[in-house]
Amino acid sequence: MLQAIKNLLGLGPKTDFAALVKSGAVIVDVRTINEYNSGHIKGSVNIPLNNLSGHARKLKEKGKPIITCCASGMRSASAKSILISAGLQDVYNGGGWQSLQAKMRS
Repeated sequence: MLQAIKNLLGLGPKTDFAALVKSGAVIVDVRTINEYNSGHIKGSVNIPLNNLSGHARKLKEKGKPIITCCASGMRSASAKSILISAGLQDVYNGGGWQSLQAKMRS
């Protein structure tokens, strides 16, 4: 149970986000439109958290890994949970978008 909570919050084993993106992963930024417009990862898709459930089927149809991100990691953890509940399996919590961007450069 504790490991499941750690994984949900992105505290599990290290994830190679750069490799995921190279393999075609979709980065979903769940911040508001205004937050997204103030800065974001190039190539990411903005789907605010409150609209995410309505887009889960389209994301699932892409058949690609999904990396969620937000400002600090709280909403992206919720987004991961929403997508997994909707039947997606290959979902990763990237945390804050700036942190994720730095991890992808490493």
